[in-house]
Amino acid sequence: MKNQLFQESAPSVSTLEDLAKLADYSFMDTLNSDPEANESGADHAPRQVFSGHYVPVKPTPLDNPEYVAHSKHFFQELGFADSLAESDGFMRVFSGDLSQVPEPMRNVGWATGYALSIFGTEYVRQCPFQTGNGYGDGRAVSVLEAVMPDRNGDRNRGRRWEMQLKGGGRTPYCRGGDGRAVLRSSVREFLAQEHMHALGVPTSRSLSLYVSKTEQVQRPWYSEGSRSRDPDRMVSEAVAIATRVAPSFIRVGQLELFGRRARKQEHPAAIEELEKLVLHLIDREYPDVIDRNLSTPEKVVSLAREFRSRLTSLVANWIRVGYCQGNFNSDNCAAGGFTLDYGPFGFMEVFDPYYQPWTGGGEHFAFWNQPVAAERNFEMFCTALMPLLEKHSEMLQQLDELRNGFAAVMQTEIEKVFADKLGLDAFDTELFGELVKLMMKTSVDYTIFFRELSSIPGDIGPLKKSFYSHLNAEMEKHWSEWLTKWKSLVTDTPRTLEDISAQMKRVNPKYSLREWLLAPAYQQAALGDYALIRELQDVMTQPYAEQSPEVEEKYYRPKPPEFKELGGVSHMSCSS
Repeated sequence: MKNQLFQESAPSVSTLEDLAKLADYSFMDTLNSDPEANESGADHAPRQVFSGHYVPVKPTPLDNPEYVAHSKHFFQELGFADSLAESDGFMRVFSGDLSQVPEPMRNVGWATGYALSIFGTEYVRQCPFQTGNGYGDGRAVSVLEAVMPDRNGDRNRGRRWEMQLKGGGRTPYCRGGDGRAVLRSSVREFLAQEHMHALGVPTSRSLSLYVSKTEQVQRPWYSEGSRSRDPDRMVSEAVAIATRVAPSFIRVGQLELFGRRARKQEHPAAIEELEKLVLHLIDREYPDVIDRNLSTPEKVVSLAREFRSRLTSLVANWIRVGYCQGNFNSDNCAAGGFTLDYGPFGFMEVFDPYYQPWTGGGEHFAFWNQPVAAERNFEMFCTALMPLLEKHSEMLQQLDELRNGFAAVMQTEIEKVFADKLGLDAFDTELFGELVKLMMKTSVDYTIFFRELSSIPGDIGPLKKSFYSHLNAEMEKHWSEWLTKWKSLVTDTPRTLEDISAQMKRVNPKYSLREWLLAPAYQQAALGDYALIRELQDVMTQPYAEQSPEVEEKYYRPKPPEFKELGGVSHMSCSS
């Protein structure tokens, strides 16, 4: 998402009453509510939801909430005053209490159902009813859409943001869970979203983070110093709510749910509900690139084309910055083409094509396999759309061509990313293949290596900052030969070395949100000390900048050996 500063003068939103004037509820007003839902939102027990796009739900407020952090950058973009984050009304709403909202805000939010596919295979038995009708937002409750005016104050041309509480309590989709998120995982998601935005990677955004001073839940986690693969004890952790923001939270899995129902004719309105959701997705995520005057079949094909472009670009950017989603099921794949759901994610340190931070993830969601996982999600996306094209054979053929062409488009994006990272005008297969082998043999820090290379060193000395293992004479020779070959290609251009270096530094970040930096931040936060969270926030929202010597010494270094194989740092469960 582009960094769009709609408010360049004084903040226009200083109170909850100001925010209320921007409130809108297009999801609830244009789509179908579950006909069996309780309109009051008192709907917190697991149950099957057979139709409708959403269930009205009242979030469960945090007990005794306390302010932890807010995104200063995003507040500025939205025209929010920083003081708003700690004001009583704002804090009450975004810690889950909608009981006293000013009009026209509503005292009920909404949760949505979706289907589950894992690497292109449909599943239904993961919901308690083994039907697929109980899977969805188990602890995420959207509470508001805010339409921000454009620079001229026109809301009709402004940007719409949906605000969703992660950890907002139980919904009908909670599958027996407690509906809560813990401080540890909330800190990770809060910091990661703003870091990814600063890296130039499309993502949901962080708004605010609040923690309960008294409410705790039990979670499996790792003992201090544990090298165990899986958590080895139960711990009590503070409950938190992080508010994440995006143009919408419609997922590929959501389209799948309605596509499956339409395909199987599970109820009379199934095809209608699929069409309404698809058109709503286009209005929310693609209004500037899909002509609203097209027929629905034409819009569907255009949607697939645009989503393919965004998804391939997104995953190429993940590869560029060393990010691994960890769990890239279709329900964790935003239909708007941005990063969503920071659960068992990780930023790779030692280069490993099969890096996977999540102990339950498997190689299919490992770093190097993310392009293939994305292709599987795109296939499920296309399958979900097919019922809308059944009477339009030509459109079905176009959709099939888009699906079959995914791998080629993805490969082009990946090659462009690595050409840019290496400062080359065009991707060189042989040079890149040699580099990958050297990086694996030497145990190279992914981020530090490419950043040091961006200075176009005269010899391999600076690159050694990124090496975890000592070079023998033979490996030193191989690295020197590779560097010479690379420099001959880099300098074979009319651009100056200064221009090439500057371009490389724009795509190769200096700072990465490493797990061993995150862990102390949430550990200190559990004791009521939020200083390190805010320090990380400052550093990681300037990932390409040359920061102070103190920051460089602390944050620009390889992973210390004491964190090797450490549970919760080198690997983690999906406990949150």
